[in-house]
Amino acid sequence: MSTQTKVIIGGVGVGLLLFWLLPNIVATLIILGLVAVPVVGYLMLDPSQRRRLRAQGRKRIGS
Repeated sequence: MSTQTKVIIGGVGVGLLLFWLLPNIVATLIILGLVAVPVVGYLMLDPSQRRRLRAQGRKRIGS
């Protein structure tokens, strides 16, 4: 199992735990915040930086 898969499974587990422990609206806001941070970070990159990031990801797939 890859590291990324382990992180995703852990994130889903934490999300389910938050829904169980906290009121639903608070848990939803926390989960949306955790998703929004990397998305906003990616959107803040210049087009050339995004291109380099995508090329780096494609390079890893073949190795």
